[in-house]
Amino acid sequence: MPETPQITLMFVAVFVLMSLALSVFVGLRRAKTGIMLLHGDDEELLKRIRAHGNFVEYVPLALLALAEAEIAGAPHWVLVGSGSVLLAARVLHFAAFRGTATGVGRLLGALLTSIAMVVLSGAILLKSFGIF
Repeated sequence: MPETPQITLMFVAVFVLMSLALSVFVGLRRAKTGIMLLHGDDEELLKRIRAHGNFVEYVPLALLALAEAEIAGAPHWVLVGSGSVLLAARVLHFAAFRGTATGVGRLLGALLTSIAMVVLSGAILLKSFGIF
């Protein structure tokens, strides 16, 4: 039986809790506004929906890449570093949505998310070709 990717498990647990928090964040605004479908004309609700949506669009694929890199045998520092960068990126991205949603935090969060995903993809490819 293959070894369970331990580093990935830790990050998955943290990101599941973050996703639940984002979902609650949307739900609280829905309860306050009474808008149960879409976002109505409420810009704050739209921002919360998009923050959660963006998280759901990127984090699962990044976690899959993290797991695959770990299974492939990527170095510990690549796994922990990429997972940590992804975590910081998602916190920055969320914090930016709490503000104007157009600030440097959102850009930096998106950039760091992409960097983590590129590093993990590179590690998988390097391992696949026997280079790493």
